[in-house]
Amino acid sequence: MPTSRSSGVVANGVFADRRQSILKQLRGAPLLVRSAPEVLRNGDVHYSYRQDSNFKYLTGFDEPESILLAIPKGKGPNGKGRLRTILFVRPRNPAMEVWDGERAGVRGAKKMYGADDAHPIEEFWDVFEEESKDWDMLGYGLGCDPAFDRALVDHFSRRWTGRPRRNQGLPTMVDPRPAIHEQRWIKSPMEIEWLQRASDISVSGHRVAMAIAQPGMYEYEVQAELEAVFRRDGSPRNGYDSIVASGANACTLHYIKNDQKIRRGDLLLIDAGAEYEQYSADITRTFPVARKFSDAQRAVYNVVLRCQKKCIKACKPGTPVRRLLDLSRRELTKGLVELGVLRGRNIKKLVDDEKYKPWYMHGLGHWLGMDVHDVGPYETMAGKSVLMQPGMVTTVEPGLYFQKNDKRVPKELRGIGVRIEDDVLITRGGCRVLSEAAPKEVRDVEKLVTGN
Repeated sequence: MPTSRSSGVVANGVFADRRQSILKQLRGAPLLVRSAPEVLRNGDVHYSYRQDSNFKYLTGFDEPESILLAIPKGKGPNGKGRLRTILFVRPRNPAMEVWDGERAGVRGAKKMYGADDAHPIEEFWDVFEEESKDWDMLGYGLGCDPAFDRALVDHFSRRWTGRPRRNQGLPTMVDPRPAIHEQRWIKSPMEIEWLQRASDISVSGHRVAMAIAQPGMYEYEVQAELEAVFRRDGSPRNGYDSIVASGANACTLHYIKNDQKIRRGDLLLIDAGAEYEQYSADITRTFPVARKFSDAQRAVYNVVLRCQKKCIKACKPGTPVRRLLDLSRRELTKGLVELGVLRGRNIKKLVDDEKYKPWYMHGLGHWLGMDVHDVGPYETMAGKSVLMQPGMVTTVEPGLYFQKNDKRVPKELRGIGVRIEDDVLITRGGCRVLSEAAPKEVRDVEKLVTGN
């Protein structure tokens, strides 16, 4: 049932406009999009349900076992010269709702979610057969569910064998995902507001974690405090599994065990983001636990921070995405020379030879939105770098990672992993850092973790 501004009657016009825009790009093809399936974790226990991003983007509807059918004018009965939206949903079921919560049902799909027509999900194939009998195109993304793909092909194959006089073969399948993804790539003011809220919630969690972390605590204890803030502040779930990595664990990029005891003198790297209205933040901070940075920790941290600030400054309309990655590699390579890890004065040659790669092995960032690694290309079809545009949101997250047994680096650097990540909105005049309230300057970090 609708619980917020992003779904239900308040935003129905937004979702209808999105559907209309996608149909225009499909050039007459009706659009078929399915909800995310429920997935068993073990036994009869399901994973926590989270709606498919494309389905949510086009409908605002959160329930599983649902299908969207959007039909352009002139397609099927009662077209009346306009877009028709049909939702197939789970019907109301008082017995099941006692266990799993209230459903919108057929009436709710029309009244609260703006469907022109709605049917129980069990009636999909009967209704679809009537609606699609003369279609020669369909906007549908093959490959996500082989069983449904086969059922769809079988449906249209029966049409061919049952009506040979029309000489009507299988319709042309047009994948709607590129059009949907291109539209999701540029955020609307409403989406930017939700991303800012997700970032604000995440920042609050990071600040609490930085303030309460102490030697002797387990990583999961800090995680619990962080995520408790997320829930209290209105986030129903994380955008991804939280990384709470102390000491050398920070050198494992996707470390999620979070089960080690934090030692005195450790750095703690936390990469965590809350979801709000199904839009995700993605923020990383690295800090000393309840103390100031050691000299070696500060040296590495300052190299990463300097790189990140330069890359954020370069985020503006017209900047090729590839240029930011190249800038990060150059800045971190210079830093590796300063730290005594690399030798040489020719920074360009060191970068060209990828000498940085053992310690900076990932990219600079990724698009951010409904998915933490959000949709949108990084290169054009011609292989050229995409140019940044207002409304895009990206992460900027350089890092350096020195494994504890890496004898190629000075001893004092071994076991240090540092990543600093912010969420950055491209604006007409440059950029806006959505997560700027999370401390990252050395003096601000030390003040928060030590309490003075």
